[in-house]
Amino acid sequence: MRVLLTGASGFLGRYVLDALQRRNIDTVVVGRRRPEHGNTEFIKADLLEPASFGDLIQQAKPTHLLHLAWYAEHGKFWASKLNLRWVDSTARLVDAFCEAGGTRVVVAGSCTEYDWSHEVFREDETPLKPATLYGTAKDATRRLVSALCEQQNVSLAWGRIFFLYGAGENRARLVPALIDSLRGKRELIPVNSSARRDYLHVSDVAEGFATLLSANDSGSYNICSGHAVALLDIAREIARLLEVDPGPLLKLAAGRPSEPVSFHGDNTKLMQLGWKPKLSLIEGLRETLQGMPP
Repeated sequence: MRVLLTGASGFLGRYVLDALQRRNIDTVVVGRRRPEHGNTEFIKADLLEPASFGDLIQQAKPTHLLHLAWYAEHGKFWASKLNLRWVDSTARLVDAFCEAGGTRVVVAGSCTEYDWSHEVFREDETPLKPATLYGTAKDATRRLVSALCEQQNVSLAWGRIFFLYGAGENRARLVPALIDSLRGKRELIPVNSSARRDYLHVSDVAEGFATLLSANDSGSYNICSGHAVALLDIAREIARLLEVDPGPLLKLAAGRPSEPVSFHGDNTKLMQLGWKPKLSLIEGLRETLQGMPP
């Protein structure tokens, strides 16, 4: 196996690269900059430039493609027109890979493809009804690359990410923002008191993608914890680990009627491939705190 990995410099990508290297999987990374961690073969390329992906594939000579790269700037990616460019880029990259004789494609999808009016998301049952441009772009990409892979008889696994967290995450996102708030390093943030979401430590998400890469079955797979946790409980647990009073933060909590109350994924399909989460929420939060600067 020789893997072409995109998005290795991103939050998730760093953990995925570590997971591949622990398995001694021959990996070549492509992107605009070399990852700061790890020691692997690197090809410098901007995946959004109208270059020939055929030349890139010929240079890398991969048997497997693991595509994580996408626009993910916090707070902006939901409605960004860059989502449209990533649809085109992803389809062209997968097409070039298949044309060159590649055997296995794994692409990062999103739980935002689902209809969020449902409480449990099951890959082959829950309707797909994205409510954002980002989710719509991911769903459109899945349909395009599925058709391309089917035409070339190449197996495709579409890994739907839910809510991930861990050391190295953007400090504006929920878990690090809660940590900074409770440490007094930023203003207290209001938490949706009614929301329950499916959170999974980023290392377990990375292991999910490594599992999909080594499998043969095609289809969509939820990479998730399999249960919903209250956002207030996350705040309370962080406060307990920090040994601080969560009261002032919890007083700001309020329901948000415009947001879904509770949903989570069903991870049965992925677990049938031999994967299972290693870290509980408490263990994951403890590791996150240990990996963040004080």
